[in-house]
Amino acid sequence: MQGYDKYAFEPFAVTVDLAVFTVRAGRLHVLLVERGQEPYAGQWALPGGFVLPDESAETAAGRELAEETGLADSTGSVGLHLEQLRTYSEPDRDPRMRVVSVAFAALVPDPPAVHAGSDAARAEWLPYGTPGPLAFDHDRILADAHDRVCAKFEYTGLATAFCPPEFTLGELRQVYETVWAAELDPANFRRKVLGTTGFVEAIPGAARLTGGRGKPAALYRAGPATSLHPPLLRPTTVSPEGKPS
Repeated sequence: MQGYDKYAFEPFAVTVDLAVFTVRAGRLHVLLVERGQEPYAGQWALPGGFVLPDESAETAAGRELAEETGLADSTGSVGLHLEQLRTYSEPDRDPRMRVVSVAFAALVPDPPAVHAGSDAARAEWLPYGTPGPLAFDHDRILADAHDRVCAKFEYTGLATAFCPPEFTLGELRQVYETVWAAELDPANFRRKVLGTTGFVEAIPGAARLTGGRGKPAALYRAGPATSLHPPLLRPTTVSPEGKPS
């Protein structure tokens, strides 16, 4: 283009970072990699890497997820929900050079085993909140991604993907409590779930003993709704003990 000098602007790199969550053994876990190279060698970080010249950020996110962890990208077969979170562009966020990161948040039920890629020493599913601090500004990215995940559980039926094909409302509530880090009132939760059209479907005549001396709990399956109306809103505040107030 006439009159435009591309060398008048300092070049910078673009990366992708991925905050990938799952639920394991009743706890929220996040996928982290141990950095094998400087900067921050030996420190835990989110998986990610540089966007190549012929890639979009979305393509790079899928490639990095596959290369660094062995997980398929958003078109793969592991039930991955992957979406763009936001852009992080503080000038000093990377000690090597000016780097702008496009971050993605992902949720995957029943993930396969992961393995470290070429520039990571190892990859592990670790409980959310441990360890810390993470490399770069990844603590901030992870916190923002967790908030996005919590919001997805408010407005979509995504939580049912973390339940068995046939589940009780108690099992569904446990998924919400795990992700939201909040204790929910069973009766109020039941009322909200059954009052949300298309969220779950009752399985006629199906029930399961859940312990204790009470009657068997009714079984449900995921309903057809892709968005929840009305939404299941999180408690407005959560105490240090994880209880809503």
